[in-house]
Amino acid sequence: MFDVNSAERFANLALACIHKEYPNKISHNLNGDADVAPPRKLTPAFYGCYDWHSSVHGHWLMVRLIRIFPNANFASAARAALQQSLTADNIAHEAAYLRGEGRASFERPYGLAWVLQLAAELGEWDDPQARDMVANLRPVEQAALDRLTDWLPKLSYPVRIGEHSQTAFALGLMLDYARATGNAKFAGLVESKARQFYLGDKDCPLAYEPSGEDFLSPCLGEADLMRRVLPGDEFARWLRTFMPQIAQARTGLAWLQPVVSPDPSDPKLAHLDGLNLSRAWMLEGIAAGLPKGDKRLPLITAVADAHRRAGLAAVTGEHYEGGHWLGTFAVYLVSRRGISQK
Repeated sequence: MFDVNSAERFANLALACIHKEYPNKISHNLNGDADVAPPRKLTPAFYGCYDWHSSVHGHWLMVRLIRIFPNANFASAARAALQQSLTADNIAHEAAYLRGEGRASFERPYGLAWVLQLAAELGEWDDPQARDMVANLRPVEQAALDRLTDWLPKLSYPVRIGEHSQTAFALGLMLDYARATGNAKFAGLVESKARQFYLGDKDCPLAYEPSGEDFLSPCLGEADLMRRVLPGDEFARWLRTFMPQIAQARTGLAWLQPVVSPDPSDPKLAHLDGLNLSRAWMLEGIAAGLPKGDKRLPLITAVADAHRRAGLAAVTGEHYEGGHWLGTFAVYLVSRRGISQK
């Protein structure tokens, strides 16, 4: 059950990391000696949570939870943490960093898509502090939007992996952002690329999943994107061709089993704990995109529930390797952010 106690547990994971500089897995091109600096100097807003994208979506987590539980005990600490990070000076520095020489592919597309999701979440929050942070964040939001708008027309093929470079999941975040902010031009670009990449796909090799370090499902991620793009009846037909395994399965778990991380203290192997969470929200999204009465819904719901239980049980915070990011995936799932945009 998603209640204020669960929310506090997830908020505390983010509060413990967004200003924790080390350990830090930095992805940084050096153009000269001047680029040698600690994370807090290079990216002063998003230097914590082990890596840049986790810091960005850790900030999103706090905004999301404050919006849902504005009077919770954690809300004042979360507000203070957001105010510390999202200053105009910090964001100006972040924007300059994103636009710097040699950084065309920095955090593309995963981290940049989460920047847009943070901007959308702040924009939907009716609060004076939020309005200030929306204005402060705009230079980074625009830098991310410019980078993605330049990149997508040149991208000839989708990236079909289960980690950060996956295009399907990022396109879903981008499309949700575009619709939430009324950016019809960007929405049209994203929808066009989704159709170009995925409309003709069939027989997704779900039996090949997961790869050993996946935290996103290539097959389910694609389907969760296409339910955003296609009308319900068209999506139902597309899904029948793309994922015939569902209709052929007699029981839900015979179709897709939750996974177990062999070592939650390993930064890459801990990805599998997140895979259960992302599979759950993708399955719930797929179900939401199908017409009521579709015969596949009971199987999809059963598999989603099993993955939800397995994924949430792994969000313990015992190991920083998972604790710095799994809370975001849990909140995205339980708050149905990818389905309900409010």
